[in-house]
Amino acid sequence: MIYVKTGDGGDKTTSAMGVALRALGHGKRVVIVQFMKGRFTGEMKAFSKFRNCDFKQFGRGEWVYPGDVQEVDKRLAIEALKYAIKSLSTNPFLLVLDEVNLACAFKLIKVKDVLALLKKAKCHVVLTGRQAPKSFMCVADFVTEYTDLKRKDVNARPGIEY
Repeated sequence: MIYVKTGDGGDKTTSAMGVALRALGHGKRVVIVQFMKGRFTGEMKAFSKFRNCDFKQFGRGEWVYPGDVQEVDKRLAIEALKYAIKSLSTNPFLLVLDEVNLACAFKLIKVKDVLALLKKAKCHVVLTGRQAPKSFMCVADFVTEYTDLKRKDVNARPGIEY
């Protein structure tokens, strides 16, 4: 099954991590690949405790903005996609491609390359991030759009947002 978690609201990654935790709780093999993220997060620390979880980040450690995409962002996103493709050979139960939607929207990687990965995948795949390409939503079995109905302007807090 393919799951797309998209929209301008928060908690897309949090939801995907919850699915991953549930799978791990059932003893399943999980691979989590984070695009455009390269700083320490609570989920990294938590998932490192599971022997059947492979968690890898591909980002430069700071936010990537549409007007400030750098060559390193593109290189890291391509590495992330290659890593995700290679991870399919380990027969995961679940593959999480965190922020892959936004990586495609920022043209760091090609939508067609992600679609090729999805065709090869013999596992459940979760794709997160804003601005999911329509083609991802078309091939998905579940699409969830996140919208904040109320949001106080607060900075990201460790233990809640990361």
